[in-house]
Formats: sequence, structure tokens, C-alpha cells
Amino acid sequence: AATKVAKLWSRLPATPPPPAVCVAHLSLEILLVGSTQTLSLEEMPTAAFLPSLLLLLADRSYATPTTIKLGLEWFLNPDHLPLVVALREGYFAEAGLDVQLLEPADHWEAEEEILAGRLDVAVTETLHLAQDAARGKPVIGFSRFLHTDGGVLFLGSSNISRPSDMCGRTISYPGSPGIGGPAIVQTMVEADGGSCDIASYGKHNGGFYHVKALQDKAAAVATLVFYNFEVIEAQQMGLRPGFFSLKEWGVPDFCQLVLFTTPQRLQALRPQLRQLVLAMRRATGLIKREPARAARIYEQHVKGSAAAAGTTNRSALAKVGAALSGAAAMVNPVAAMRRRKERKLEAAIFDATLAALPNDNSLSGAYFQGLMAWLVKTGQVDAQVGPELLPEGYWTNDIAL
Repeated sequence: AATKVAKLWSRLPATPPPPAVCVAHLSLEILLVGSTQTLSLEEMPTAAFLPSLLLLLADRSYATPTTIKLGLEWFLNPDHLPLVVALREGYFAEAGLDVQLLEPADHWEAEEEILAGRLDVAVTETLHLAQDAARGKPVIGFSRFLHTDGGVLFLGSSNISRPSDMCGRTISYPGSPGIGGPAIVQTMVEADGGSCDIASYGKHNGGFYHVKALQDKAAAVATLVFYNFEVIEAQQMGLRPGFFSLKEWGVPDFCQLVLFTTPQRLQALRPQLRQLVLAMRRATGLIKREPARAARIYEQHVKGSAAAAGTTNRSALAKVGAALSGAAAMVNPVAAMRRRKERKLEAAIFDATLAALPNDNSLSGAYFQGLMAWLVKTGQVDAQVGPELLPEGYWTNDIAL
């Protein structure tokens, strides 16, 4: 029978009683399909069961799961599906982990939070991991869990049909007026055979509200876009979006979410981080085999998180707004139509995200070498630092493989 023996340890004293006492008095919760029942050991096949029981009694680690405080890179969204499913389905708990998913109130330097003991692990993109390593920050990535198609978004009304048409246009991107946005667009223009002065681009900081920036005509193009979010959003809004993919126009394919920590925490938590990755891999399998079930799990988690948090974080506010619009829809047909559109958009984003969940959590050294070379070439990393920085200094496959 499939057992949840770990649940017993909350009932056991700090010093377990002798096995004979356990055999005489201990009862176990056996989780059977469709029901839960409690059986005494006298009712069980003792000879077959005792070896496993005695091994568990000798190891109290199941009684005290390791807490892992995991920081999300943004507010909770479908990109985090493997984390949510592993948490809600008990995969983390079965691995002896108490994983806490934490959202930034606005923005945080995750490696500083880890050094301060407020986080153990955090989510980032490969782009930011490489940039942070080049700045000398103590970071090391160890598992990829999302690989979406990233690139540049534009609308049908922009008179852009190929990358070279973006020369001199205004770019919306997080981090503006930094060099990142123009570096991406300029690389694409040149890959398309165009010639453009990199100083000619306009810069707009619309944050991550890429579609709004284009709608408001604050910019002609937006970059650092995830296909499974912003392109789907623009499609659902009927805006006739166009999209240039990083990987097709000379830019390293860096729209990939990875887990990272500090070298010190990696060494301290190595076995637990391996279990974390395996639990997420198991969750990814469930998501792909049973997407409808995964959608229900995610929806329940979001609702539960919003109800329990009592905070002003963005996902909670979004769900409160959804609840209010749902109530209004009962009496207002316009609100009802708006809510139907919201649900359709949420479903489309969810479906598009499923294709972005990889089975392989590793990344090659050659990948990071190419990414670092591009960062140096475009002036985003010091030319004296980047070429000397080996990928194994900030990425390891030892946990994922």
C-alpha cells in the first residue's frame, strides 16, 4: 500500500520509544485510493513491514522537514507551475522539504536576501544570472524549469515587418534607459542586414506592461517579452501582434527561468536541493499528462494564497479584483463579458505555458559561453571580466543530472 509514514513523526516524542513498544501500540495512516483508514500493526503483514518501519524509526529527519524559502522573480503566475504543483500535491513534503514560495513586494536583490538568511533559493533568468556573476555577486544556478520563446513584440499598426524596420524606433523594456533593450534590438537589426546607430533608439520604461506601452503608443516595440504571456495577451485583445524571436535573430536564447542560490547555501543544502529538483520534475510530468488537473491545482493555490496572505502583493490584488468583477458580473452584463474575456486569456496563457516546461533541467557550458560573449560584445559586461569568467563558476549541472 502507498503509505504516508512521514505523517507519524509529528506524533512521536523527540526520542523514539523502543521498537517493541511501537509494534505493540503504534498505528499507521494508510492512504488508499478513495479512502483513509487506520490500521494497527497487528492487522498488517508485520514481517514484510517491520524492516521499513525500523529504518524510518532510526531516521528522525522525516519528522523535521528542511525548510527552503524560495523567492519568486515576480508575482505568482503560471510560469511557476512546477513549484505550485509540487507544493500542493505534497511532492516536496514527501521529499522531506517544507518549501515556502515567497513573492517580492516590489523588487529584491535575491542573492542579498539569501546571504541575509531571508531566502535559501530564488528564481531568475539565465541573462540575469550571467550578469550578476560578471558583477562579482556570489551566485550559482543549478536547475532550469521553464524555457519560453522570448523576443521583441510589436503591433500590426507599427509598420514593422522585419527586424531592420526597428532601426531608430522607441523601445519599451524594463531597466530603461539602460543598454539592454537597444542591445537586443540592434543585434536583430544587424542580423537582418540593417545598419543603425545604437544611439538612435528611443527608450521607454513601461516595466513589464509591454502590451500597454504599445497600445498607448509610448513605444513602437517592446522587448524582454515572453511569448506565453505578452504575445498571447495581445492576440486575445485582437491587437494583431508581431513577434521576432531572440533565437532566430542572433540573440542568445535567455528567456529561461532557473533556480539559483549562493555557493555556500548550495554546499549546505546539496541533498535537499536535489530532492527539490526531483519533486519539480515529478510535478512537470503530472502537468504534461494531466493539464486540466494541473489547472485546477494552480487555481486552488492562487485562491488559497490570496485568501491567506492578507497582503497587498500583486497576485493577491489581482485575485481580489477578479472576485469583485465576478460579483459585479452577477448584475452587470458588461462586467460578465469582461470576466469571460479574462478567463479566456488566463486559459490561453496557461495552455501556452505548458509547452515551455522542459524535461531536461540542465544547461550546457557552451550555452553560457555564448551568452557571456554576447553580453561582452554589446557592452553589458566588462570586456576584461566576461571572457575570464568560466560557466562552472556560476552554473552547475551536478544537482539537475
